[in-house]
Amino acid sequence: MHKERWGFLLLIPILAAALVWALHTDDVRNARLRIGATYMTMNNPFYSVIDEELRLMIESRGDILLTRDPALSQERQNEQIRDLLREHVDLLVVNPVDFLGVTPALEDAQAAGVPVVVVDSQVSDPTLARCTIVSDNYNAGVLCAKHLQSTRGSGRIILLEHPRAQSAVDRIAGFCDTLAGNENYEIIGRKDCAGQLELAMPALGELLKEGCRPDIVMALNDPSAMGAMAALEEYGLLTDVSVYGVDGAPEAKSMIAEGVMTATVAQSPIQIGQATAQVAYQILSGEPCQREIIVPVTLLTFETIGSAALEGWQ
Repeated sequence: MHKERWGFLLLIPILAAALVWALHTDDVRNARLRIGATYMTMNNPFYSVIDEELRLMIESRGDILLTRDPALSQERQNEQIRDLLREHVDLLVVNPVDFLGVTPALEDAQAAGVPVVVVDSQVSDPTLARCTIVSDNYNAGVLCAKHLQSTRGSGRIILLEHPRAQSAVDRIAGFCDTLAGNENYEIIGRKDCAGQLELAMPALGELLKEGCRPDIVMALNDPSAMGAMAALEEYGLLTDVSVYGVDGAPEAKSMIAEGVMTATVAQSPIQIGQATAQVAYQILSGEPCQREIIVPVTLLTFETIGSAALEGWQ
């Protein structure tokens, strides 16, 4: 009886080791990929739509998406990227707060062997990203300027900018380059509003208080265009000023349909999110992928808004 008991006791470590091995084998067989994402701010619904599309694809495959919001702080975003690396993510999706300031964190990702997909902007060193997925941002500015030229023969312009985001820089550059050399259009002011409604309103308000009287406001995105319209309305100038934005946000489309906002250039965060998911799995499966994907944009005006769905994004 004692011999049988001792024999059973001797088997316990062997059985335990076998169980651990079996569980480990099952974990490996059913390993869930972990993808980290950080966007410049989740205060802009544009990024929420990208993230929702990305999450839909990732979770449908049984994998995990870890999303972070740096709230427009590059220092916080860099730390988030490093935290995600410590959590052993297999791939990073990054929309940089600052196209230059994100570089050290992306270098850490490269050193760790974690591939990066950059979305809705570029970074200063493109070799740090396996793929960059952006809207045709320069053309968005061009489309706004061409519409302005076709509807107003002259005008005084205020620009609402975000110099730290390459996508925003490209939009304003496309707008300004198209008008360059035409003396009928004068830029009388420009303000950095970081693409935020709550910053755009006081930024434009400050210029209006100083006596600037624009005929046109070119805003880098729809939230800043909304802030501009709020400031113009406060000063009783909204009906006299052409306001341009970029995004194709539902609120902007409604304003255009009502004849309050002049135009927006619609991006497609749905397409960007879907393309990001597709590229992420190409990279993770070892397949080749494009280095850059440019998603087309569409000008929406009062005349063309009827062909677009007013609710939701493109």
